[in-house]
Order: sequence, then C-alpha cells, then structure tokens
Amino acid sequence: MKIGIIGAMETEVSVLKEAMKVDTVITKAGMNFYEGMLHGTPAVVVQCGIGKVNSAMCVQILADLFHVTHVMNTGVAGSLNADLDIGDILVSEKAIQHDLDVTALGYALGQIPGIESREFKADAEMAEAAVAACRRVNTDLNVVKGCVVSGDQFISSAEVKEHLIKEFHGDCAEMEGASIAQAAVLNRIPFVVIRAISDKADGSAEMDYPSFESQAAEHCAKMVLEFVKTFHAN
Repeated sequence: MKIGIIGAMETEVSVLKEAMKVDTVITKAGMNFYEGMLHGTPAVVVQCGIGKVNSAMCVQILADLFHVTHVMNTGVAGSLNADLDIGDILVSEKAIQHDLDVTALGYALGQIPGIESREFKADAEMAEAAVAACRRVNTDLNVVKGCVVSGDQFISSAEVKEHLIKEFHGDCAEMEGASIAQAAVLNRIPFVVIRAISDKADGSAEMDYPSFESQAAEHCAKMVLEFVKTFHAN
C-alpha cells in the first residue's frame, strides 16, 4: 500500500508532514510532494491548492509519478447538515460536483457527459476505517458518513446552501473533494474524502471560517494519522 494524502491548504497538511519521515520532496506543477513513511506506511503528502483543477491535477500526478494505491483527501468544509456542527467530521460515501451544469443537453445537474452517474462513490472499506479512526482519537466529536458537494466557490449564502441540500442532499460543501473523487475513480484508485466542519455555509460563514479553520484542520489531521497507523488494505 502507498497512500496519497491531499490537503488544499498548508494548515491541512502541516501536521502530517511533521509526523512523516520524509525521503524525498519533488515539485511538480507548483506542488511539493513529500514522499516517505508515515507511521510505517509508504505515503505521499501534498498541498494541492484551492479548487477543482488543482486537486484533480494533483491526483493525476500521484497516480502517474508516485503510483499510489489509495487516495485520501483531508480538509475543512461548510456544513449542509443540521446535525453537523462546527468541529464535527464528515466522511464521504459519495461526492458530486455541484457547479457542473449540462442540463440543457439532458444531463442531470452535476453529471459529466460520458460518465453514467453524477456521484463518485468513495471506497467503503476506507470510509469505515476513517470513521473508526475518528472515534478513537476525536472522542468528543460527532462523525458521520455522507455526501460531499464540491464547486469552485466558497458557500456563504443561505439560499445557495438550501439549493445544495435540496438538489444534491449534500452534507457538506467545499472546493476539491468531488474532483479528487473523479480523478481517483478514473484512475481506479480507492479514495475517501474527510472533512472537518469549519462553518455553516450560510451568512455566518465569512465570520466563522477564519476562527475555526485551523482547529477543524487539526481534528482532521489527527484522524488521518490514526487511519494510516491502523488501515491495512486487502
């Protein structure tokens, strides 16, 4: 097993890099790929940058250059689920791109022409292991599995939030998970997306996000470290 771990921002990967025994650092497409051992598991940790293009490129590099066998995306998100409060954890069952619209040609909102479903399903074994890891190290946090919706926009409108809930039944909104999911699925690499809730994706988001982003990212990093320590692929 060789796991690629992606975070969009430095705060989402800094703890992981500190815990890692780094053998090499390779820069590709403006991203620094830290390759080495993480709790005895071969791993590559990388900050991909914000947005769907950056994150999809990152997965392709992990596949082509580093030949990873699994992909994990860690980071923060806005809650679309009333049961998910700031600090709680969402583990992906599926991911959808909410800003992709080819409905004029008869496709469902979020569906990519040429791909049968708009949903990219996470690896069930990885998702279960991630939930178990979170419950061991973040005992005071709520962790649930659900739907990640992604688009190239920061969601801070109650109206947009309601649209994402009604149309996609989304549990959290962010900017990278579904593109990472698409790239992983097309490369036949098992994946899971982990999101700590940093805001409520409504009118309060601009205020809450800066206050809780670092704390939420730290919760995610603890969970990822525990996952890597205990997950053994079949």
